[in-house]
Amino acid sequence: MKSIRVRLLVLLLGMLAVAALAMAGVTYRNVLAQTEALMDYQLRQMALSLRDQGEIAPDQASALADKDLDFVVQIWSADGRAIYASREHEQLPASALLGLADVTVGLKAWRTFSVATGRRVIQVAQPRQIRQQLAADAALHSIQPLLVVAPALALLMWWLAALSLRPLQQVAQAVRERDTQSLAPLPGDGLPDELAPLVHALNGLLQRLGQALDVQRAFVADAAHELRSPLTALKLQLELLQRAPDAAAREAAARALGDGITRAAWLVEQLLALARNEPGAPGLPFAAVDLAEIARRALADTVAQALARGSDLELQADSPVPLQGDAASLLVLVRNLVDNAVRHAPPGARVQVQVGTAAQGAELVVDDAGEGIPPAERERVFDRFYRRNPAASEGSGLGLAIVRTVATRHGATVALSDSPLGGLRVTVRFPHRPPA
Repeated sequence: MKSIRVRLLVLLLGMLAVAALAMAGVTYRNVLAQTEALMDYQLRQMALSLRDQGEIAPDQASALADKDLDFVVQIWSADGRAIYASREHEQLPASALLGLADVTVGLKAWRTFSVATGRRVIQVAQPRQIRQQLAADAALHSIQPLLVVAPALALLMWWLAALSLRPLQQVAQAVRERDTQSLAPLPGDGLPDELAPLVHALNGLLQRLGQALDVQRAFVADAAHELRSPLTALKLQLELLQRAPDAAAREAAARALGDGITRAAWLVEQLLALARNEPGAPGLPFAAVDLAEIARRALADTVAQALARGSDLELQADSPVPLQGDAASLLVLVRNLVDNAVRHAPPGARVQVQVGTAAQGAELVVDDAGEGIPPAERERVFDRFYRRNPAASEGSGLGLAIVRTVATRHGATVALSDSPLGGLRVTVRFPHRPPA
Protein backbone atom coordinates (compact mmCIF):
# COMPACT_ATOMS: atom_id res chain seq x y z
CA MET A 1 0.00 0.00 0.00
CA LYS A 2 2.19 2.82 -1.34
CA SER A 3 -0.53 5.39 -2.03
CA ILE A 4 -0.75 8.14 0.57
CA ARG A 5 -4.42 8.66 -0.27
CA VAL A 6 -5.30 4.98 0.16
CA ARG A 7 -3.29 4.76 3.36
CA LEU A 8 -4.93 7.88 4.76
CA LEU A 9 -8.40 6.71 3.78
CA VAL A 10 -7.88 3.25 5.26
CA LEU A 11 -6.77 4.79 8.55
CA LEU A 12 -9.63 7.31 8.63
CA LEU A 13 -12.27 4.77 7.63
CA GLY A 14 -10.92 2.30 10.16
CA MET A 15 -11.13 4.94 12.89
CA LEU A 16 -14.65 5.84 11.72
CA ALA A 17 -15.75 2.19 11.78
CA VAL A 18 -14.34 1.64 15.28
CA ALA A 19 -15.95 4.87 16.54
CA ALA A 20 -19.29 3.99 14.91
CA LEU A 21 -19.29 0.50 16.40
CA ALA A 22 -18.38 1.84 19.83
CA MET A 23 -21.09 4.50 19.67
CA ALA A 24 -23.65 1.98 18.40
CA GLY A 25 -22.80 -0.47 21.19
CA VAL A 26 -23.00 2.16 23.90
CA THR A 27 -26.24 3.60 22.47
CA TYR A 28 -27.80 0.14 22.14
CA ARG A 29 -27.01 -0.78 25.75
CA ASN A 30 -28.23 2.57 27.07
CA VAL A 31 -31.52 2.47 25.16
CA LEU A 32 -32.03 -1.18 26.16
CA ALA A 33 -31.55 -0.30 29.83
CA GLN A 34 -33.79 2.75 29.60
CA THR A 35 -36.54 0.76 27.87
CA GLU A 36 -36.38 -1.94 30.55
CA ALA A 37 -36.61 0.73 33.24
CA LEU A 38 -39.61 2.33 31.52
CA MET A 39 -41.42 -1.00 31.30
CA ASP A 40 -40.75 -1.69 34.96
CA TYR A 41 -42.20 1.71 35.72
CA GLN A 42 -45.34 0.84 33.74
CA LEU A 43 -45.76 -2.42 35.69
CA ARG A 44 -45.45 -0.61 38.98
CA GLN A 45 -47.87 2.16 38.04
CA MET A 46 -50.48 -0.32 36.80
CA ALA A 47 -50.29 -2.41 39.98
CA LEU A 48 -50.50 0.65 42.23
CA SER A 49 -53.47 2.05 40.32
CA LEU A 50 -55.39 -1.23 40.75
CA ARG A 51 -54.55 -1.30 44.44
CA ASP A 52 -55.92 2.20 44.95
CA GLN A 53 -59.20 1.44 43.09
CA GLY A 54 -60.26 -1.21 45.56
CA GLU A 55 -62.09 -3.22 42.85
CA ILE A 56 -61.94 -3.72 39.06
CA ALA A 57 -64.83 -2.27 37.12
CA PRO A 58 -66.45 -4.44 34.41
CA ASP A 59 -65.32 -2.23 31.54
CA GLN A 60 -61.77 -2.22 32.92
CA ALA A 61 -61.87 -5.97 33.36
CA SER A 62 -62.87 -6.45 29.73
CA ALA A 63 -60.00 -4.19 28.61
CA LEU A 64 -57.51 -6.15 30.69
CA ALA A 65 -58.80 -9.39 29.18
CA ASP A 66 -57.83 -8.26 25.66
CA LYS A 67 -55.44 -10.84 24.18
CA ASP A 68 -53.47 -8.11 22.41
CA LEU A 69 -52.53 -6.65 25.78
CA ASP A 70 -49.09 -7.78 26.95
CA PHE A 71 -49.89 -7.44 30.63
CA VAL A 72 -51.60 -10.07 32.81
CA VAL A 73 -53.23 -9.04 36.12
CA GLN A 74 -53.80 -11.56 38.95
CA ILE A 75 -55.35 -11.00 42.39
CA TRP A 76 -55.10 -13.31 45.41
CA SER A 77 -56.95 -13.10 48.68
CA ALA A 78 -55.11 -12.67 51.92
CA ASP A 79 -55.22 -16.45 52.52
CA GLY A 80 -53.74 -17.19 49.06
CA ARG A 81 -56.83 -18.04 47.06
CA ALA A 82 -56.82 -16.85 43.42
CA ILE A 83 -59.80 -14.60 43.05
CA TYR A 84 -59.09 -12.88 39.69
CA ALA A 85 -57.07 -13.24 36.49
CA SER A 86 -57.35 -10.77 33.62
CA ARG A 87 -57.25 -13.57 31.04
CA GLU A 88 -56.64 -17.26 30.82
CA HIS A 89 -53.06 -18.35 30.30
CA GLU A 90 -51.60 -21.80 30.47
CA GLN A 91 -48.42 -20.74 32.29
CA LEU A 92 -49.27 -17.90 34.69
CA PRO A 93 -47.20 -17.28 37.83
CA ALA A 94 -48.86 -19.18 40.71
CA SER A 95 -47.51 -16.93 43.44
CA ALA A 96 -46.46 -13.32 43.93
CA LEU A 97 -43.19 -11.82 45.10
CA LEU A 98 -43.69 -8.30 46.35
CA GLY A 99 -42.00 -5.63 44.24
CA LEU A 100 -40.17 -6.29 40.97
CA ALA A 101 -39.20 -9.88 40.30
CA ASP A 102 -38.30 -12.32 37.54
CA VAL A 103 -40.46 -15.46 37.63
CA THR A 104 -40.11 -18.53 35.43
CA VAL A 105 -43.07 -20.83 34.93
CA GLY A 106 -42.30 -23.88 32.85
CA LEU A 107 -40.47 -22.56 29.80
CA LYS A 108 -41.89 -19.05 30.04
CA ALA A 109 -40.16 -16.16 31.87
CA TRP A 110 -42.16 -13.28 33.36
CA ARG A 111 -41.33 -9.88 34.74
CA THR A 112 -43.69 -9.10 37.62
CA PHE A 113 -44.54 -6.36 40.07
CA SER A 114 -46.66 -7.26 43.09
CA VAL A 115 -48.24 -5.07 45.77
CA ALA A 116 -50.26 -6.12 48.88
CA THR A 117 -53.25 -4.48 50.55
CA GLY A 118 -54.96 -5.46 53.77
CA ARG A 119 -57.20 -8.07 52.13
CA ARG A 120 -55.54 -9.03 48.83
CA VAL A 121 -52.34 -9.20 46.71
CA ILE A 122 -52.27 -7.67 43.23
CA GLN A 123 -49.71 -8.77 40.63
CA VAL A 124 -49.07 -7.32 37.17
CA ALA A 125 -46.91 -9.56 34.94
CA GLN A 126 -45.41 -9.20 31.47
CA PRO A 127 -43.64 -11.89 29.39
CA ARG A 128 -39.88 -11.37 29.42
CA GLN A 129 -39.61 -12.28 25.72
CA ILE A 130 -41.99 -9.49 24.72
CA ARG A 131 -40.10 -6.99 26.88
CA GLN A 132 -36.79 -7.96 25.33
CA GLN A 133 -38.21 -7.72 21.82
CA LEU A 134 -39.66 -4.27 22.47
CA ALA A 135 -36.43 -3.08 24.08
CA ALA A 136 -34.31 -4.43 21.22
CA ASP A 137 -36.56 -2.76 18.63
CA ALA A 138 -36.26 0.57 20.44
CA ALA A 139 -32.47 0.23 20.69
CA LEU A 140 -32.16 -0.63 16.98
CA HIS A 141 -34.30 2.32 16.03
CA SER A 142 -32.00 4.57 18.07
CA ILE A 143 -28.86 3.53 16.15
CA GLN A 144 -30.40 3.60 12.67
CA PRO A 145 -29.39 7.26 12.09
CA LEU A 146 -25.79 6.34 12.88
CA LEU A 147 -25.88 3.54 10.31
CA VAL A 148 -27.04 6.05 7.71
CA VAL A 149 -24.55 8.77 8.70
CA ALA A 150 -21.47 6.49 8.77
CA PRO A 151 -21.41 5.78 4.97
CA ALA A 152 -22.04 9.47 4.29
CA LEU A 153 -19.07 10.34 6.51
CA ALA A 154 -16.95 7.76 4.68
CA LEU A 155 -17.76 9.35 1.31
CA LEU A 156 -17.07 12.79 2.78
CA MET A 157 -13.66 11.59 4.04
CA TRP A 158 -12.83 10.22 0.59
CA TRP A 159 -13.66 13.57 -1.00
CA LEU A 160 -11.76 15.55 1.63
CA ALA A 161 -8.69 13.33 1.25
CA ALA A 162 -8.72 13.84 -2.52
CA LEU A 163 -9.18 17.58 -2.03
CA SER A 164 -6.35 17.78 0.51
CA LEU A 165 -3.93 15.87 -1.75
CA ARG A 166 -4.81 17.88 -4.86
CA PRO A 167 -1.89 20.36 -4.39
CA LEU A 168 0.51 17.41 -4.34
CA GLN A 169 -0.99 16.09 -7.57
CA GLN A 170 -0.72 19.54 -9.13
CA VAL A 171 2.98 19.76 -8.23
CA ALA A 172 3.57 16.27 -9.62
CA GLN A 173 1.76 17.22 -12.83
CA ALA A 174 3.82 20.41 -13.13
CA VAL A 175 7.05 18.41 -12.78
CA ARG A 176 5.78 15.75 -15.20
CA GLU A 177 5.10 18.35 -17.88
CA ARG A 178 8.65 19.75 -17.75
CA ASP A 179 11.17 18.88 -20.42
CA THR A 180 14.96 18.84 -20.17
CA GLN A 181 15.18 22.50 -21.16
CA SER A 182 12.57 23.85 -18.73
CA LEU A 183 14.21 24.66 -15.41
CA ALA A 184 11.93 27.49 -14.30
CA PRO A 185 10.90 27.32 -10.62
CA LEU A 186 7.66 25.63 -9.68
CA PRO A 187 4.85 27.89 -8.42
CA GLY A 188 5.02 28.11 -4.64
CA ASP A 189 2.09 30.38 -3.76
CA GLY A 190 -0.79 29.03 -1.70
CA LEU A 191 0.85 25.68 -0.96
CA PRO A 192 0.13 23.81 2.28
CA ASP A 193 2.79 24.05 4.97
CA GLU A 194 3.63 20.35 4.54
CA LEU A 195 4.19 20.68 0.76
CA ALA A 196 5.93 24.07 0.64
CA PRO A 197 9.36 22.76 1.87
CA LEU A 198 9.36 20.09 -0.85
CA VAL A 199 8.58 22.64 -3.57
CA HIS A 200 11.20 25.05 -2.23
CA ALA A 201 13.77 22.23 -2.20
CA LEU A 202 12.86 21.29 -5.78
CA ASN A 203 13.17 24.93 -6.86
CA GLY A 204 16.59 25.13 -5.22
CA LEU A 205 17.63 21.96 -7.06
CA LEU A 206 16.35 23.34 -10.36
CA GLN A 207 18.24 26.57 -9.78
CA ARG A 208 21.49 24.75 -9.01
CA LEU A 209 20.97 22.47 -11.99
CA GLY A 210 20.37 25.48 -14.22
CA GLN A 211 23.54 27.14 -12.98
CA ALA A 212 25.51 23.94 -13.54
CA LEU A 213 24.14 23.61 -17.08
CA ASP A 214 24.94 27.25 -17.80
CA VAL A 215 28.50 26.74 -16.60
CA GLN A 216 28.77 23.58 -18.66
CA ARG A 217 27.45 25.27 -21.79
CA ALA A 218 29.85 28.17 -21.29
CA PHE A 219 32.71 25.75 -20.74
CA VAL A 220 31.91 23.79 -23.89
CA ALA A 221 31.57 26.99 -25.92
CA ASP A 222 34.84 28.42 -24.57
CA ALA A 223 36.64 25.10 -25.05
CA ALA A 224 35.45 24.86 -28.64
CA HIS A 225 36.59 28.42 -29.29
CA GLU A 226 39.98 27.86 -27.69
CA LEU A 227 40.57 24.57 -29.49
CA ARG A 228 39.74 26.09 -32.85
CA SER A 229 42.86 28.29 -32.92
CA PRO A 230 45.49 25.61 -32.12
CA LEU A 231 43.86 23.13 -34.46
CA THR A 232 43.85 25.71 -37.24
CA ALA A 233 47.50 26.46 -36.50
CA LEU A 234 48.34 22.74 -36.64
CA LYS A 235 46.64 22.49 -40.02
CA LEU A 236 48.62 25.44 -41.38
CA GLN A 237 51.89 24.07 -39.97
CA LEU A 238 51.18 20.72 -41.60
CA GLU A 239 50.60 22.47 -44.94
CA LEU A 240 53.90 24.37 -44.50
CA LEU A 241 55.66 21.09 -43.80
CA GLN A 242 54.18 19.54 -46.93
CA ARG A 243 55.21 22.53 -49.08
CA ALA A 244 58.73 22.92 -47.62
CA PRO A 245 61.19 23.28 -50.52
CA ASP A 246 64.27 21.87 -48.77
CA ALA A 247 65.41 19.91 -45.72
CA ALA A 248 66.03 23.02 -43.58
CA ALA A 249 62.55 24.35 -44.22
CA ARG A 250 61.06 20.94 -43.50
CA GLU A 251 62.97 20.73 -40.22
CA ALA A 252 61.77 24.19 -39.15
CA ALA A 253 58.20 23.35 -40.12
CA ALA A 254 58.43 20.04 -38.25
CA ARG A 255 59.68 21.84 -35.12
CA ALA A 256 56.82 24.35 -35.37
CA LEU A 257 54.35 21.49 -35.84
CA GLY A 258 55.76 19.70 -32.80
CA ASP A 259 55.47 22.85 -30.71
CA GLY A 260 51.89 23.29 -31.87
CA ILE A 261 51.05 19.71 -30.96
CA THR A 262 52.62 20.23 -27.53
CA ARG A 263 50.54 23.37 -26.96
CA ALA A 264 47.38 21.63 -28.13
CA ALA A 265 48.09 18.63 -25.90
CA TRP A 266 48.68 20.99 -22.94
CA LEU A 267 45.39 22.77 -23.63
CA VAL A 268 43.50 19.46 -23.79
CA GLU A 269 45.16 18.34 -20.57
CA GLN A 270 44.13 21.56 -18.87
CA LEU A 271 40.56 21.20 -20.12
CA LEU A 272 40.37 17.64 -18.81
CA ALA A 273 41.80 18.69 -15.45
CA LEU A 274 39.21 21.46 -15.20
CA ALA A 275 36.37 19.08 -16.14
CA ARG A 276 37.47 16.48 -13.57
CA ASN A 277 37.39 19.05 -10.77
CA GLU A 278 34.11 20.74 -11.68
CA PRO A 279 31.52 20.80 -8.86
CA GLY A 280 29.42 17.67 -9.07
CA ALA A 281 31.90 15.80 -11.28
CA PRO A 282 32.69 12.28 -10.04
CA GLY A 283 36.11 12.21 -8.47
CA LEU A 284 38.32 9.87 -6.50
CA PRO A 285 37.68 9.77 -2.74
CA PHE A 286 40.03 11.81 -0.59
CA ALA A 287 42.92 10.05 1.10
CA ALA A 288 45.85 10.98 3.31
CA VAL A 289 48.55 12.68 1.20
CA ASP A 290 51.77 14.61 1.82
CA LEU A 291 51.57 18.10 0.34
CA ALA A 292 55.36 18.49 0.54
CA GLU A 293 55.90 15.36 -1.57
CA ILE A 294 53.30 16.58 -4.09
CA ALA A 295 55.17 19.90 -4.36
CA ARG A 296 58.46 18.04 -5.04
CA ARG A 297 56.82 16.06 -7.84
CA ALA A 298 55.32 19.24 -9.34
CA LEU A 299 58.71 20.98 -9.35
CA ALA A 300 60.30 17.89 -10.92
CA ASP A 301 57.73 18.08 -13.75
CA THR A 302 58.59 21.77 -14.32
CA VAL A 303 62.39 21.51 -14.14
CA ALA A 304 62.82 21.15 -17.91
CA GLN A 305 60.77 24.31 -18.59
CA ALA A 306 62.68 26.23 -15.90
CA LEU A 307 66.06 25.14 -17.30
CA ALA A 308 65.00 26.23 -20.79
CA ARG A 309 64.33 29.74 -19.42
CA GLY A 310 67.30 29.73 -17.08
CA SER A 311 65.00 30.08 -14.06
CA ASP A 312 65.91 28.90 -10.57
CA LEU A 313 63.37 26.73 -8.71
CA GLU A 314 63.57 26.71 -4.91
CA LEU A 315 61.49 24.53 -2.55
CA GLN A 316 61.17 25.15 1.18
CA ALA A 317 59.01 22.43 2.70
CA ASP A 318 58.35 20.88 6.05
CA SER A 319 58.34 17.11 5.99
CA PRO A 320 55.74 15.82 5.97
CA VAL A 321 52.75 18.13 5.54
CA PRO A 322 49.73 15.82 5.98
CA LEU A 323 46.51 16.59 4.15
CA GLN A 324 43.29 14.84 3.17
CA GLY A 325 42.72 15.21 -0.56
CA ASP A 326 43.03 13.93 -4.12
CA ALA A 327 46.72 13.58 -4.91
CA ALA A 328 46.29 13.86 -8.71
CA SER A 329 44.24 17.07 -8.47
CA LEU A 330 46.62 18.61 -5.94
CA LEU A 331 49.56 17.81 -8.23
CA VAL A 332 47.76 19.68 -11.05
CA LEU A 333 47.18 22.65 -8.71
CA VAL A 334 50.84 22.97 -7.64
CA ARG A 335 52.16 22.33 -11.15
CA ASN A 336 49.92 25.03 -12.63
CA LEU A 337 51.10 27.57 -10.05
CA VAL A 338 54.76 26.75 -10.65
CA ASP A 339 54.25 26.70 -14.43
CA ASN A 340 52.59 30.14 -14.31
CA ALA A 341 55.39 31.49 -12.13
CA VAL A 342 58.08 30.24 -14.52
CA ARG A 343 56.15 31.30 -17.63
CA HIS A 344 55.39 34.87 -16.52
CA ALA A 345 58.66 35.64 -14.77
CA PRO A 346 61.57 36.99 -16.82
CA PRO A 347 64.25 34.49 -17.96
CA GLY A 348 66.77 33.69 -15.22
CA ALA A 349 64.36 34.73 -12.43
CA ARG A 350 63.84 32.82 -9.21
CA VAL A 351 60.66 30.96 -8.31
CA GLN A 352 60.22 30.04 -4.68
CA VAL A 353 57.74 27.43 -3.36
CA GLN A 354 57.00 27.09 0.38
CA VAL A 355 54.95 24.28 1.92
CA GLY A 356 54.22 24.14 5.63
CA THR A 357 51.65 23.73 8.37
CA ALA A 358 49.78 26.78 9.69
CA ALA A 359 47.23 27.21 12.47
CA GLN A 360 44.32 26.74 10.06
CA GLY A 361 45.87 23.74 8.27
CA ALA A 362 48.35 23.19 5.45
CA GLU A 363 49.64 26.16 3.45
CA LEU A 364 51.22 26.47 0.01
CA VAL A 365 52.96 29.71 -1.09
CA VAL A 366 54.41 30.33 -4.57
CA ASP A 367 56.49 33.51 -5.20
CA ASP A 368 57.93 34.76 -8.47
CA ALA A 369 59.90 37.77 -9.65
CA GLY A 370 57.68 38.65 -12.61
CA GLU A 371 55.64 41.74 -13.25
CA GLY A 372 52.84 40.65 -10.90
CA ILE A 373 49.13 41.34 -11.28
CA PRO A 374 47.50 44.68 -10.38
CA PRO A 375 44.98 44.41 -7.50
CA ALA A 376 42.12 45.43 -9.82
CA GLU A 377 42.67 42.35 -12.00
CA ARG A 378 43.42 39.76 -9.32
CA GLU A 379 39.88 38.43 -9.27
CA ARG A 380 39.49 38.48 -13.04
CA VAL A 381 42.48 36.20 -13.64
CA PHE A 382 40.55 33.28 -12.13
CA ASP A 383 38.10 33.38 -15.06
CA ARG A 384 38.44 30.66 -17.64
CA PHE A 385 40.47 31.48 -20.76
CA TYR A 386 41.31 34.95 -19.44
CA ARG A 387 44.70 36.28 -20.54
CA ARG A 388 46.02 39.67 -19.49
CA ASN A 389 48.06 39.94 -22.67
CA PRO A 390 46.70 37.48 -25.25
CA ALA A 391 49.26 38.45 -27.90
CA ALA A 392 52.29 37.80 -25.71
CA SER A 393 50.92 34.92 -23.60
CA GLU A 394 51.63 31.28 -24.47
CA GLY A 395 49.32 29.85 -21.83
CA SER A 396 45.79 28.55 -22.15
CA GLY A 397 44.17 30.96 -19.70
CA LEU A 398 43.05 28.02 -17.57
CA GLY A 399 45.85 27.73 -15.01
CA LEU A 400 44.42 29.84 -12.20
CA ALA A 401 40.85 28.73 -13.00
CA ILE A 402 41.94 25.14 -12.40
CA VAL A 403 43.78 26.18 -9.23
CA ARG A 404 40.64 27.75 -7.76
CA THR A 405 38.42 24.83 -8.85
CA VAL A 406 40.72 22.27 -7.19
CA ALA A 407 41.08 24.45 -4.11
CA THR A 408 37.31 24.86 -3.79
CA ARG A 409 36.84 21.12 -4.04
CA HIS A 410 39.26 20.72 -1.10
CA GLY A 411 37.71 23.55 0.91
CA ALA A 412 40.80 25.71 0.45
CA THR A 413 41.15 29.41 -0.30
CA VAL A 414 43.41 31.07 -2.90
CA ALA A 415 44.76 34.58 -2.31
CA LEU A 416 46.91 36.78 -4.60
CA SER A 417 49.25 39.40 -3.19
CA ASP A 418 52.59 41.13 -3.84
CA SER A 419 55.64 38.92 -3.53
CA PRO A 420 58.86 39.85 -1.66
CA LEU A 421 60.64 38.76 -4.86
CA GLY A 422 58.96 41.61 -6.71
CA GLY A 423 56.29 39.69 -8.60
CA LEU A 424 53.19 37.78 -7.55
CA ARG A 425 52.56 35.67 -4.44
CA VAL A 426 49.89 32.98 -4.55
CA THR A 427 48.82 31.56 -1.17
CA VAL A 428 46.65 28.46 -0.90
CA ARG A 429 45.37 27.58 2.60
CA PHE A 430 43.89 24.14 3.22
CA PRO A 431 41.67 23.37 6.22
CA HIS A 432 42.44 20.55 8.63
CA ARG A 433 39.34 18.71 7.44
CA PRO A 434 38.16 18.94 3.81
CA PRO A 435 34.44 19.28 3.07
CA ALA A 436 32.40 16.10 2.83
